[in-house]
Amino acid sequence: MEKTRKHLLCLAILTSLSATISIPAQAQLHLEIVKAAEEAPKIAIIPFMNDSSLYPIIENDLNRSGKFSSASQNLPATASMNNPNATAWQSAGVPYVVTGTTKQNAEGAYEIHYQLYDVKKQQYLLNELLTVPASRLRAAGHMISDTIYEALTGIKGDFSGRIAYVLRNPATPNERYTLQIADTDGAQPRTILTSRDPILSPAWTPDAKKIAYVSFETKRPAIYVQDLATGQREKLASFRGLNGAPSFSPDGQSMLFTASMHGNPEIYQMNLQTRELKRMTNDSAIDTEARYAPDGKSFIFTSDRGGSAQIYTYNLDTGSTKRLTFRGAFNARGTLSADGKKLALVHRPSGSNYKVAIQDLNSSITNILTPTSLDESPSFSPNGQMVVYATREGARGLLAIMSLDGRFRMNLPSEIGEVREPAWAPK
Repeated sequence: MEKTRKHLLCLAILTSLSATISIPAQAQLHLEIVKAAEEAPKIAIIPFMNDSSLYPIIENDLNRSGKFSSASQNLPATASMNNPNATAWQSAGVPYVVTGTTKQNAEGAYEIHYQLYDVKKQQYLLNELLTVPASRLRAAGHMISDTIYEALTGIKGDFSGRIAYVLRNPATPNERYTLQIADTDGAQPRTILTSRDPILSPAWTPDAKKIAYVSFETKRPAIYVQDLATGQREKLASFRGLNGAPSFSPDGQSMLFTASMHGNPEIYQMNLQTRELKRMTNDSAIDTEARYAPDGKSFIFTSDRGGSAQIYTYNLDTGSTKRLTFRGAFNARGTLSADGKKLALVHRPSGSNYKVAIQDLNSSITNILTPTSLDESPSFSPNGQMVVYATREGARGLLAIMSLDGRFRMNLPSEIGEVREPAWAPK
């Protein structure tokens, strides 16, 4: 029992503290497609006229969605704006073609005209014109990918999103830990905070304009929230003992966190306007890793009150708790999909193997998702189609993104070193 309690506490607070090799302060994450979906529909992204940067972004986005495979190269067919060359693409077995042009106007902005053509139906599904500043050209590529993905699947795309994560660099003592935000393909990393002391548990506000994290810069854990536009930050929790695992309510008015100010780690709720605290759990067990449900009426949390680490739900109206996980002797680090129907968690099926699993909350069926064995910190994409998590492959600590059907997986290792604690930004 004592061993389990210590293990749970370490998982909640200290998972990012293992030794690793050095990382540059703004190491870009590299995209490695490890497993591609078989028989995914082909889509051809033709190089846009007068541009060489947009089409590779769109092609890479749709490739890494796991829903499509690129057919832009090594095929005899071609296409251009208003001339999709449908017969040739139909013969090549390619059902969708994307064409486009770009033009820079007198103000320096880019006018982007793109088309998505359905070869079988012989009709345009999209025919849109965008005007974006030069500084937003890459973002425009992701926006186009989002629109194409939704037009073909009926599901909103997540290519315009961002992922927060923690890097560790023991080679530079003053910047040993770095909190960064990057595009979902690992590009354009941006440093939010550097510290010689641990940074843990990044958590986005619902509007994705701020991010909270746990910092040990005062030699004890404290929770800060930082405005991403201004860099201004505020200390939210620095009570005696443990302060960790922040989570914001869907309306952004309150925060759940773990604290041990009264001796035992429990879940507390803070009103962010008044700073008033409310103790939510009161048990001799360790209660931690609380996450609000999308409707704001309940939260999930990890507790060893049943003798091993398991995930429970807490009803905010009644104060009642209910155990959610029963398969396996260890289940922790739970997070909910945006529709509240699925639970991603760290599951130990046997021995020292820790895998990401997905539990359907209606049927309670749990399926192991990941093929690796040292996985942690799962986080759903906003559309609920993918999960990002931290894992290890050999000596590398990296992020991985996997589709919920298990058909597609990609790795996002840093240039050198270890990446941990991912958190996918909400839309």
